[in-house]
Amino acid sequence: MKISSRRGIAGITAVGVAALVLAGCAPAPEETEGAAEASDFLPCMVSDFGGFDDKSFNQAGLEGLTNAASELGVEPITVQSDAETDYGPNIESMVAQGCNLIVTVGFALSAATLEAAEANSDVEFALIDDAADADFDGTPDFDNTKPIIFDTAQSAFLAGYAAASYTKSGTVATWGGQNFPTVTIFMDGFAQGVAYYNEQKGAAVKVLGYDPATPDTATFTGGFEANDVAKSTAQNFIDQGADILLPVGGPIYQSAVAAIEDSGKEIALVGVDSDFYESDPTTQPYVLTSILKGIASATESVVLAAAEGDFSNEAYVGTLENDGVGLAPFHDFESLVSPDLQGELDALREQIISGDITVNSYLG
Repeated sequence: MKISSRRGIAGITAVGVAALVLAGCAPAPEETEGAAEASDFLPCMVSDFGGFDDKSFNQAGLEGLTNAASELGVEPITVQSDAETDYGPNIESMVAQGCNLIVTVGFALSAATLEAAEANSDVEFALIDDAADADFDGTPDFDNTKPIIFDTAQSAFLAGYAAASYTKSGTVATWGGQNFPTVTIFMDGFAQGVAYYNEQKGAAVKVLGYDPATPDTATFTGGFEANDVAKSTAQNFIDQGADILLPVGGPIYQSAVAAIEDSGKEIALVGVDSDFYESDPTTQPYVLTSILKGIASATESVVLAAAEGDFSNEAYVGTLENDGVGLAPFHDFESLVSPDLQGELDALREQIISGDITVNSYLG
């Protein structure tokens, strides 16, 4: 499958070398009576600096790796990155420890992953959230690198429509950690969904933080950490009247929750990647819904296929049609949204799948 060209996918270059304490090879699990013979395939994973406990895409990637490793009867090796300068050394450590497949979690690891793939043609790599296409020719750069990507604009469209239906103030907001296509794809789809609602209902819901007509003016916190900047960004949108917030960028949503709590206002949150209601129970009073990526299931599938010798650099692209992306339930908000909303979203989902509604994204 050919992926559309886009800017900035592999724009991060690892610099320097950090001193690391790396995970060593763990002993093979003890065999139990009747258990299948363990595979000699060794899957490994390197996180982004959000960490494996980010309750978002790193955590979901680890879940997929762990599930696959359990089925194979092996103990995977994982290492957490604490800074961008960790990416290259962490990947090199996985190569040195004999990993057959190295899964790197997040577009920020693209440059380091591609560099390692070029230098180690006998090792297979899977790159979550990046097309592995630094030369922008529409295909992955190396035969041993498999992109795992998601057309989240489709599910974000549904979330935008739902947000426009639910808002009481007529103002919603979205912003990102950094300006990468795999971040702005959420923001863009969300804004398109709001615009479609306005068109269909004759409404005038405003979107703060992102305008598809002028994407270069979008709001970003400058990183993927829950910090004062992330919190003040959320507070700024609350002060402008937004009563639904979509922060895109791993743990920055935690700062949005803190801003919501401090405001004392009835503000709803839209989650990304995982169902926040399930992955982070602290969000339950606030989370309207979540824009889902099937990161865990996609990672598990890719690892198991590689273990069977069925690896290729053809991209896995999650869509509404293959359930690689989706929209979480409304959970505690179910009684608060319009009784017609779920039916409308179900119909929109089918129209997007059929092509009757086009949701634009960098994936084509």
